[in-house]
Amino acid sequence: MSHLLRREPSTVTDLDPFTDLLDYPMYVVTAEAGGERAGCLVGFASQCSIRPARFMVWLSKANRTYRIAERAERLAVHLLRPDQNRLARLFGGESGDRTDKFTDVRWHPGPGGSLILDEAPAWFVGRVENRIDGGDHVGFLLAPEAAENLTGNRIPLLTLIDTYDIAPGHPAD
Repeated sequence: MSHLLRREPSTVTDLDPFTDLLDYPMYVVTAEAGGERAGCLVGFASQCSIRPARFMVWLSKANRTYRIAERAERLAVHLLRPDQNRLARLFGGESGDRTDKFTDVRWHPGPGGSLILDEAPAWFVGRVENRIDGGDHVGFLLAPEAAENLTGNRIPLLTLIDTYDIAPGHPAD
């Protein structure tokens, strides 16, 4: 038992045999604070409570979106279809430090000044209830305030495997 206590902290490779099997949805998260806007492609996100409804989104500390989200009252979380590669590349492969991503897409203001991408087939806006440091990412616990599914149906979603060829705008850590 004592050898377990002395074990080195886990590394990414410790979890790879498990995570290599996953193909979860990808999201575009947008944030606005103090007149600054940002958005990024996110893979670490999930509903985490039914009653009350809550959703957790994890943003990399290396990302400009994280720096804006730290000051934001709300975040918008968007789903994409697999054929929306242009949006995925823009929000996943470009850094907001160098590019204003919102000049290249249609968007409109949502609840509380949030940024809603017009092309997203579904989205929700959540009020930030808590921020949790998880290492190289920070979790934003969101209380949903508005949601829309523009398709009215279930549709295929952009997933992790669809984004393997997108070089990140920032390194993962």
